[in-house]
Amino acid sequence: MRTATLGPAERAEALAAMAERELDVLVVGAGVVGAGTALDAVTRGLSTGLVEARDWASGTSSRSSKLIHGGLRYLEMLDFALVREALKERGLLLERLAPHLVKPVPFLYPLQHKGWERLYAGSGVALYDAMSVSSGHGRGLPMHRHLSRRRALRVAPALKRDALVGALQYYDAQMDDARYVATLVRTAAGYGAQVANRARVIGFLREGERVVGARVEDVEEGGTYEVRAKQVVNATGVWTDDTQSLIGERGQFHVRASKGIHLVVPKDRINSSTGLILRTEKSVLFVIPWGRHWIVGTTDTDWDLDKAHPAASSADIDYLLEHVNSVLSTPLTRDDVQGVYAGLRPLLAGESDATSKLSREHTVAHPLPGLVVVAGGKYTTYRVMAKDAVDEAVHGLDQRVAECVTEDIPLLGAEGYRALWNARARIAARAGLHVARVEHLLNRYGSMAEEILELIVADPVTGEPLPAADDYLKAEIVYAASHEGARHLDDVLTRRTRISIETFDRGTRSARLCAELMARVLDWDQGRIDREVAHYEKRVEAERESQRQPDDLTADAARLGAPDILPT
Repeated sequence: MRTATLGPAERAEALAAMAERELDVLVVGAGVVGAGTALDAVTRGLSTGLVEARDWASGTSSRSSKLIHGGLRYLEMLDFALVREALKERGLLLERLAPHLVKPVPFLYPLQHKGWERLYAGSGVALYDAMSVSSGHGRGLPMHRHLSRRRALRVAPALKRDALVGALQYYDAQMDDARYVATLVRTAAGYGAQVANRARVIGFLREGERVVGARVEDVEEGGTYEVRAKQVVNATGVWTDDTQSLIGERGQFHVRASKGIHLVVPKDRINSSTGLILRTEKSVLFVIPWGRHWIVGTTDTDWDLDKAHPAASSADIDYLLEHVNSVLSTPLTRDDVQGVYAGLRPLLAGESDATSKLSREHTVAHPLPGLVVVAGGKYTTYRVMAKDAVDEAVHGLDQRVAECVTEDIPLLGAEGYRALWNARARIAARAGLHVARVEHLLNRYGSMAEEILELIVADPVTGEPLPAADDYLKAEIVYAASHEGARHLDDVLTRRTRISIETFDRGTRSARLCAELMARVLDWDQGRIDREVAHYEKRVEAERESQRQPDDLTADAARLGAPDILPT
């Protein structure tokens, strides 16, 4: 696999290459499913292109609960096949495909009723563990355990004593969802896929009934490209219906958006050594360990407003605080909230009026010759969705194509990760960094952390932490622009790092320094730096204002006060 560098020059070359000759497969949409589809196609030997209207994972795939899990609540719905499939994928990601990005995380489930609830919930969690082990990829996680109230409070002292009579503890896994997608894209590019973000499909090419490609607008540099492909895969998530409308054909199914919001609070606000999972009247609520923070979420409400920037209202925030405070001995307040983010789940429409009951299973269709549509599903099973989408596309190719091999294709940074982890103290001494810094880099980039260290050797100043977001090094900002396809300040503060939700200032104090670091790679002048910083500050203020609004309509209107930045 060649080095997967996604800088400005590589982006321009990819767009030119896609327009130069017909591709076997063009994938539209670079969320986790689209990126996974591109990797699946290119590793079968197919010439592959991937275009994304905004940034990698800028929609749903950067705004999830950051969990890789089987879905305990789907067991209660008797959806055993979905849980079994997801647990197998969880094990593959932990053990083989992305051990540097996907990590085990413990959860405590408080029991509120004596006797029957321990038997009921315990049977479910036992089945969950058994299905994981039987998948052949679940032996790396500890088994669940039953805890008395005293032992549960020892593990999670933040809980009210009267909030539980005992507890169950079990394990799932988590990742940084946006970083995972960026790594998927780079892995696909490393195997030969042509990839470009800020490249919007504005129409499809047709020959009679057949779709033969797409017209792609270069949002950054201007101009339009005609990209011809034997098969086009629409993997645009909650935008599926919008993308289908460009063809002028009615889709075979519809995708409905469900909004989920999350709060980010400092680690010291909740005294616990484990995550929490709590029942609500509608679904479940997670309190998830996240570095020096906790993520609290999520909600589940219908959303039919702006898809690009779903807004969290004051009512959403109050809902989460109310539910989590019902079990905490020291309640959280608005002042404890560092960050808020909202995302949209792409649910297949038509099965229920309640979005929390809509299917998380995916669907693949071939509505027209040359066009495949994939929608629905959940983050954990993205690889299965990608396989099914490419399998469907292969039916329309007049050639023999290899079977899916992504079950055996580690993501960029996975190879050699464990060896480097074992040598982290030696690496830290050589690089002149604290070992905790090296651990941070290894868990974000895997073996690609060596490229970050090379930047620091070339320019030791980049080995310094960002003054207002000291979890991150200056070199990571440079690397985001030079290697990971970041084109705007928002890309770096919101997705390549998580500064926008991990600091009380939401990244505004880091904005100018980060823009100046990016400018070295992207050749920005002072005017461009000022525009990027001003846009980011406006975006943060619009989000804060939306979170003060009482409902979705007013929150949406406030959030739209900061439009997307354009390069000019």
